[in-house]
Amino acid sequence: MQNNAYDIIIIGGGVVGSMIARFLSRYELKLLLIEKEADLGMGASSANTAIIHAGYDPVPGSLKARLNVRGNALFEQLSQELGFAFERSGDMVVAIGEEEWPNLLALYEMGKQNGVPDMRLFEADEVKKREPKINPAAIGALWAGTTGIVDPFQATIAAAENAVMNGATVLLNTRFEDFMIEDAVIKGIKTNRGEFRVRWIINVAGIHADTVMHRANSNPDFKITPRRGEYYVFDPADVQINNVLFPVPSAKGKGILVTTTVHGNTIAGPNAQIIADKEDTATTAEGMAEVLSGAQKLVPSINPRYTIATFAGLRAMGNAPCKTPGVDYHADFLIEIDPEIKGLINVAGIESPGLSASPAIAEYVVELLKDTGEDLKEKSVFNPIRPARPRFRTLSHVERQALVKTDPAYARVICRCENITEGEIVREIHAPVPATTYDAIKRRTWLGTGRCQGGFDMPLVTRILARELGISELEVSKRGDDSQFLFRGSKDIQESDHEA
Repeated sequence: MQNNAYDIIIIGGGVVGSMIARFLSRYELKLLLIEKEADLGMGASSANTAIIHAGYDPVPGSLKARLNVRGNALFEQLSQELGFAFERSGDMVVAIGEEEWPNLLALYEMGKQNGVPDMRLFEADEVKKREPKINPAAIGALWAGTTGIVDPFQATIAAAENAVMNGATVLLNTRFEDFMIEDAVIKGIKTNRGEFRVRWIINVAGIHADTVMHRANSNPDFKITPRRGEYYVFDPADVQINNVLFPVPSAKGKGILVTTTVHGNTIAGPNAQIIADKEDTATTAEGMAEVLSGAQKLVPSINPRYTIATFAGLRAMGNAPCKTPGVDYHADFLIEIDPEIKGLINVAGIESPGLSASPAIAEYVVELLKDTGEDLKEKSVFNPIRPARPRFRTLSHVERQALVKTDPAYARVICRCENITEGEIVREIHAPVPATTYDAIKRRTWLGTGRCQGGFDMPLVTRILARELGISELEVSKRGDDSQFLFRGSKDIQESDHEA
């Protein structure tokens, strides 16, 4: 097989694409994952609530329901194999006022139909016992014990790295441009980095998945509409809650929630704004006011003065109907082998619960390939383990001392707020999927996410990146493209001023 020829190419390096790559790397296949950005997980995978949902709210009979519950069950083993943070936190869907109780009971019944285990109904006293800061008007809640909180960045990177460890290739800054099709059979793709021959394409392009499939005239009526969600991140020293708290959902979605995270922050969001621009991740004054109002409905004491960051993400809302007989129209995941274009698998409209369902989606894609007669032979040397890298701030003093003895770079703290060391940064730069931008380092280590929001560490990280990558500090970027931090050196400014 030629160097630019592959059995399968995955378009899109979010959590779903990375999970698919990891699951397929078990087999004797030449795999390539391409991502148009400078890092993996820069779309919806880096702007979400970081929750692994139990699965009580997708419409029974839908792919969303089936794959949510299955994906939830897979996360514990995956977190152990791949070394990413995951906790079975449980969650409460809180009814504020008697008028919300009937909808809560309906949600409970949907959960039973979907096969969600460990669900209970709490009365007001139990809700307030578990979350003292809850709205005093809370009359009860639905408890789901299988809900989890996760680091979605780590999950994405870890899955892709394990795929690379098992022989897959990941190419960043590689943008899909068009298909190469002969007699309704995909033969390859064109990208900004040249052409690649291939037998199968798996389209997991997130918000742009419809654009990709339409280049092959696949599903011409399928459309993805961006739905923007805005979030608050609060200082953990000032805002602490004990639980994942949901409102009773509406037709617009799960609603504005308040949740703890694996990193100890409290976050609130998202709202749901239908927009036209697939690149518009700006926050708005109106949107943030809506999020704050929704958060305070659950936890009235939340104060925006303790905000340390805000952000927005786009969800890929598709219009594929649920195909289960007897189920009324419901926008569902679109996961199928195209019946007319041989060699194309579309994985599209993966909005919430996409993160939760991601490993189950990967399983489903593997089964689709097997159903076509694809002879998937398991490797005798497949290694499911991607060891977690040391996290200095979580170690005991004895463990820290031992780590520093192996590498003195772990003794140099670069991010004071989150206690991130130079050793951790260097390890990420030279990882199986290298971190080559400031934001890539931030996603992997959590530096720059504390009170100073990178004000102290940014120049130090810039220097480390330049040194390790063998480039000028002027070439170091925040997120790739034209996002360089520095324009020229201070001495250049002095010399220029002197000449003037």
